[in-house]
Amino acid sequence: MKMARPQDHGFDPDRLDRIGAWMNRYVEDRKYPGSSVVIARGGEEVYFNATGLRNVETGLAFERDTVARIYSMTKPVTSVAVMMLAELGLFHLDAPVSDFLPAFKSMTALVPGAERMDQVEPCATPTLHHLLTHTSGLSYPFNPGLLSRAMDERKIIFGPKQGLLAGMADQVAELPLAFVPGSRWEYSVAIDILGRVVEVVSGQTLDQFFKEHIFDPLGMTETAFSVPEGTGDRFASLYTPLAGNAMALNASRDGGGETLRLTDSAGASPFENATLFSGGGGLVGTIDDYLSFAEMLRRGGSSPNGRVLSRKMVDFMRMNHLPGDIASMGPQSFAEQPMNGVGFGLGGSVVLDPARAGTLGNVGDFSWGGMASTFFWIDPVLDMSVVFFTQLSPSSSYPSRAELKTLVHGAIAE
Repeated sequence: MKMARPQDHGFDPDRLDRIGAWMNRYVEDRKYPGSSVVIARGGEEVYFNATGLRNVETGLAFERDTVARIYSMTKPVTSVAVMMLAELGLFHLDAPVSDFLPAFKSMTALVPGAERMDQVEPCATPTLHHLLTHTSGLSYPFNPGLLSRAMDERKIIFGPKQGLLAGMADQVAELPLAFVPGSRWEYSVAIDILGRVVEVVSGQTLDQFFKEHIFDPLGMTETAFSVPEGTGDRFASLYTPLAGNAMALNASRDGGGETLRLTDSAGASPFENATLFSGGGGLVGTIDDYLSFAEMLRRGGSSPNGRVLSRKMVDFMRMNHLPGDIASMGPQSFAEQPMNGVGFGLGGSVVLDPARAGTLGNVGDFSWGGMASTFFWIDPVLDMSVVFFTQLSPSSSYPSRAELKTLVHGAIAE
């Protein structure tokens, strides 16, 4: 990507420097081990900064080519894959998922107020659209509720070393839904199920489909489900301030006051040789690779090497597909974004009202984040893409995303 002077794209360079100071404070306060951020406007890079360490124990710097776990920032990639297949006329979004995964036939949902897993009622099978918008009735093990506890007991989390995607998807189908599809919003493994749909419809494994149809055209040479060969020691370590599992959102902080407890590192990470390709959270990659993906969405589906999706399809993905905002659909789950004043498209959140969302931004901002506190957003009003990388789980630990959006908007002079 071409570099440009910030002032040529309406930024105040002195105010942009505040971002670096903010990143340094997070490192100095031992909130994040290290981080990087890149800002592009009008297709030209106007700012990049990296600070801190990718590996605290060995003192290796967090750099531009650091390979990081992007976790749920995989979801927009999988959603793009689904829409690519839809553009080929291979299915309609109102198709029930059982058309592709027969294990999802004859579904049941927990009755309202259920106290046991056998308190269920028959319900319709979720459609592909339900899955794309997290209104399917599926859940995550770290959410509250009966279904989540059952998933946690069975370890249904789509981890990189949990066998194959097909087998894990079948395990999901064995459980009832948390609610009747379409009646609520709940963050879930739905996009993992869609990853399996991509495999069935395309005849390729998910890693093959991503590489051939998305990564290669976008030049994303260092993004994959396993740490790419040749990246050496560039794979960052993962840290948590929690005393227990880094994904246990309600766990307490470490009693010893350690805010950067090592939880996954190079040499012993399941991401170094993944067998299960999680479309909901399995990718690792570099910040420049993800910027290429974000820029494709900003440009309406085009890339320097050709078109990935039609402009109309990308516009469709970036619309709000809920009746109102997320908060209006009674969510009881964790989410990577605010729920008030924010809707949900296909693959990411959509800002409906910045004031109600409580964060600076513009109507139509399209974004999502990952459990390791990574984040991206596309601003159609400012013609801007921003990607932030760090490696601390869970992402709910600190309000860094809202703070970063405020810093970026505060640096815009015109």
